[in-house]
Amino acid sequence: MHNRLISIISKQVLFLETDTQWCNKYFEPVLFPKNRIIEEEGKIPKYLYFIVSGFMRLFHYNEKGDEITTHINCPPGFITSYAHFINQTKSDENVECITESELLRITKKDLEFITRQSTAFRDYSIWVFQQSLVYNENRSKELATLSAEQRYHKLIENYPAILHNVPIQYIASFLGIKPQSLSRIRRQIIK
Repeated sequence: MHNRLISIISKQVLFLETDTQWCNKYFEPVLFPKNRIIEEEGKIPKYLYFIVSGFMRLFHYNEKGDEITTHINCPPGFITSYAHFINQTKSDENVECITESELLRITKKDLEFITRQSTAFRDYSIWVFQQSLVYNENRSKELATLSAEQRYHKLIENYPAILHNVPIQYIASFLGIKPQSLSRIRRQIIK
């Protein structure tokens, strides 16, 4: 499992043998079944997760008690309740495995240690942070400016595997629409 993470990091930064050793030592491999909540709201997130395989989501409950999916992540990528993980505060989000998921996880303490020890991990962490900012800025812009149909088309164009692995109610919530509206959009596309 570590090889996947090492390969991805190596595409962005110079990754030395000592960095490989840090990775193998501090990223713990774990396997979770589908529908498992691995970080719960009301608790401080313990880990940052790298998704080797599987699909995951971040969600919270609105004032009506409905689940609101704010993020769907497919491999490879990182997921946690980021702000709460970084600040070590109680989260208002849940991290859930939608499918069976192979993950590598690291604690905040260990992540801080290896980013101090390793230029590669420090530089890669900065790159991931920058990419996350760009993604979130684009997502906010798309929610504000694109129609539901346009957002759906963009999602299936960029992440087609989501359609086969993520339930429609999660996709609809992520797109900011009701499942019935997404079903209507999908029927119109099939015609």
